[in-house]
Amino acid sequence: MRLDKYLKVSRLIKRRTLAKEVAEAERIYVNNNIAKPSKELKVGDIITIEFGSKRVTVRVASLEATTKKELATNLYEFISEEKKN
Repeated sequence: MRLDKYLKVSRLIKRRTLAKEVAEAERIYVNNNIAKPSKELKVGDIITIEFGSKRVTVRVASLEATTKKELATNLYEFISEEKKN
């Protein structure tokens, strides 16, 4: 699944177009490399997103969800959230 679509489906970012803009601004990393919106993700990838003054890191746990409730909870594992200086 593409990075921008995954971020929208997992509800890490609200809209796919916003996910695309954030990636194009080089504020999203996959496995410590700057990622483009079209980056194909796989289970186990580490995603780091820089939101203004904080940095959120998650691990891709699944690329599929069976119900809407699972979309936000089972697609990723939260690793950390830290404030940037």
